[in-house]
Amino acid sequence: MSKALRARGFPLVLSCTIVLVLMATAGLARAAAGCAVGPPAAAKANIASLPALQWTLQGKTEDGWALYAPLVGHEIGSVCDPGSPGFAGALMRWQMSHKVGVAGVMDAATMQAMNQVWLSRRPFVAASAKACPAPPDPSRLARATPAESFGGKTIELRSGALAAYRAMAAAARRALPQLRSDPRLLTIFSGFRSPEADAARCASEGNCQGQARAICSAHRTGLALDLDLGSAPGDRIDSSDDANRLFISRSAAYRWLVWNAGRFGFQPYPFEPWHWEWTGEPP
Repeated sequence: MSKALRARGFPLVLSCTIVLVLMATAGLARAAAGCAVGPPAAAKANIASLPALQWTLQGKTEDGWALYAPLVGHEIGSVCDPGSPGFAGALMRWQMSHKVGVAGVMDAATMQAMNQVWLSRRPFVAASAKACPAPPDPSRLARATPAESFGGKTIELRSGALAAYRAMAAAARRALPQLRSDPRLLTIFSGFRSPEADAARCASEGNCQGQARAICSAHRTGLALDLDLGSAPGDRIDSSDDANRLFISRSAAYRWLVWNAGRFGFQPYPFEPWHWEWTGEPP
């Protein structure tokens, strides 16, 4: 505390609060200034490509990359708007280090490269490439409480995954007032699913090997969970419609998960923003 503040009798706590506010304000100002520094032409190209870039994700043509922007920002270490020069500069550095794409411009090759990086962080992907993992022994599964499960559904996960979820959900609720005011958010609507249940479900819905229903699902491991992150008006919380996925990607809860879930051992499945996989044990 400065001599001037002491001389005027400022309480220590108040003066420290003022210092912290000033420091935070200065930090935000530096971040905003950094977002203005970068290749402007690339930033302009990114604004145009956000809704229009066509690229393929696991057999499905994606129109634009707006719903993946939070994941991209985290990957390149940028909190800037995806249409800003600062974002383009961070993207350019990532592209240079991975030897892909056009400097600072989001293109199909860069999105494909990023998706491969995201896939590599999911142990289930590597394990299922050899053989579909066997489900865990029932004794290794733990049951979520009714308050943790969507609509009071019976949800089971491996005990380590459930403990990690609980720590992550508690941290998210401390950080985001929206989650404290709506207890439904971050509840689990799907956890362990037996291979038999998955096979019956995908057969009944006529989609046994697509984006929505896979024959070999990560849910059979007891390490994957689907979280209620809200939904677009008129959509289900697990609707794979582009409008619903974009809506979820813009939610505060999803963006918090993108930047923080890794601290608790969770990795995302990019196509489904509600789907997260715990990496603390092998599948």
